[in-house]
Amino acid sequence: MPSRTTLGAAVPVRLLLLAVLVATCSPPARLVGTELGSAPAPDFRLTDALTGRPLALSTLRGNVVALAFLYTRCPETCPLTAERFREAQKALGPEAERVRFLAVSVDPLNDTPESIRSFSGDHRLERNWHYVIGERSRLEAVWALYGVGAFSNGAILVSHNDAIFLIDARGRERVLVHADTPLDDLINDLRLLVREPSD
Repeated sequence: MPSRTTLGAAVPVRLLLLAVLVATCSPPARLVGTELGSAPAPDFRLTDALTGRPLALSTLRGNVVALAFLYTRCPETCPLTAERFREAQKALGPEAERVRFLAVSVDPLNDTPESIRSFSGDHRLERNWHYVIGERSRLEAVWALYGVGAFSNGAILVSHNDAIFLIDARGRERVLVHADTPLDDLINDLRLLVREPSD
């Protein structure tokens, strides 16, 4: 008959084996937002308001991209999106180095380099952050590619949807989330995309 000492030693081993079994049987983590398949994200080339240099979406390949459509005078949705981006950067830790946060202007009249610098500073968005602008006709072409409407409601308000497209390191549209998507869900999706093979 096994001694008490032998039985006592066996309990931790059994618990360890049970933990391994549970871990291997658990379903893999999955993307939480609306999955978009894996079609190539439509490319575009606009001007990065923060550097003054041209920026094409395709030049960010090799990184996961969170693409949003914003304007600096927005009273609610755009500040919330910017805060989500900053919080996600912080929560991702070192993995944030493989994520680029990109905003396309929906207000070409009022989104100036000065207002964009101020907006970026207010939301403490500095690294791996781009805010692109251009002539209205060029911006409208990008809005159409992503199904984002932008309609002026006077001098200040612009009506637009709050879509955030998550694009993988291969340049493919993968997930659609929104400004009010829980932060944990956004972080989950970004982290899963970062950890995928990029080649």
